[in-house]
Amino acid sequence: MKNLTLFKSSLVALALAASTSLFAQSVAITNATVHTVTDEGILTNATIVMDNGVITAINPENVNADTVIDAKGQILTPGFISAMNQLGLVEVSAVSRSRDAGDKKADITFDPSIAFNPNSTVIPFSRSGGITSSIVVPNGGDDMFKGQAFIADLSGKPDSIVKKGSAVLIDLGSQSKGSRVLNLQKLRVELEDAKSMSKKDSKDKEPKRDAKIINALLAGELPLIAHADRATDLLELINIKKDFGINVVLAGAADAVRIAPQLADANIPVIVNAISNLPSSFDSLNVSLDNAGLLQKAGVKVLLTISGGTHNMYQLRFDTGVAVANGLPKNEALAAITANIADVFSLDAGRIAIGKKADVVLWSADPFELSSRVEHMWINGEEVNMRTRQDALRDRYTAQSDMPRAYTK
Repeated sequence: MKNLTLFKSSLVALALAASTSLFAQSVAITNATVHTVTDEGILTNATIVMDNGVITAINPENVNADTVIDAKGQILTPGFISAMNQLGLVEVSAVSRSRDAGDKKADITFDPSIAFNPNSTVIPFSRSGGITSSIVVPNGGDDMFKGQAFIADLSGKPDSIVKKGSAVLIDLGSQSKGSRVLNLQKLRVELEDAKSMSKKDSKDKEPKRDAKIINALLAGELPLIAHADRATDLLELINIKKDFGINVVLAGAADAVRIAPQLADANIPVIVNAISNLPSSFDSLNVSLDNAGLLQKAGVKVLLTISGGTHNMYQLRFDTGVAVANGLPKNEALAAITANIADVFSLDAGRIAIGKKADVVLWSADPFELSSRVEHMWINGEEVNMRTRQDALRDRYTAQSDMPRAYTK
């Protein structure tokens, strides 16, 4: 019995050692065309080394790694970061029981990360578009505050949530009932009340959960993602940032091009839908395919997002290509889906630099071209499987069989 116990212990120890060794595998990618998204620009015939989840070397004198991959001149970029989606919260949009991104009673304390599903079939499909991380936002409820965003990687692992409570989402602008004024006033009043309460004696009782979140906004610890389009609303948000010192990030912002110099002076980033060119309301008459390029030229930090919802996240690179075709410089376009998003949401990724998170993608060709594809992807320095449910369905229904096609196994 004692020998059996020792044998089992040895097996467990070996398994743990093996798993640790697997995680610790270092990887070198050689002869790559590396788009660093740093001041180093594009490096040709370059080598990067990844170990323990981070990039540990660029162009070392000696390559020392457990695995060496010859890129043969192919393009290596940071993993793309998708923003403003409900990844892992919505599986089938038409099936209510598979939707967890919102609730009628949701308010500023609503934390949808609790319902995040790392096994969602949308995750591998999104990876096929070169996306390694996601800024997931709720769609909230009746309250102007829709809840809190969180950051997740696309590894599909149970621990893939990188950071909870990474931002607060608020919806402003035109209303189907009532006036847009009310929410803007309520925002200012809530910030003023919280600011005055913070000046009271420290012996006062512990603030409520919603008050803590407002205090975090006032302290600059959380960005406020404000969804608004009309120039007057955007100008008021600039004033709110100046008055309270909060980090405002604009989403939608159809009229942003009309006040681009003011946004640049206020250092307010803008999340733009690159292919939005048809107005959906009287507030969005200024949407255009060249808005991203015009904002960038004016000095605004541009972040690109997708159209068509969470299930179209893989199209981020194609939408970015449209922005490039309409005036956004290619290097700035790459930054708009990597480094800029990482900077705004304090994510230690988005660049290929020593010490950064090892989320990188090796492409067959230019990632903004329709014909290119992901050859290899690493998240936290570990290579991930690129096979999707769509691949499995294709293989199933194109397999040769004597059975009728509807019965193909």
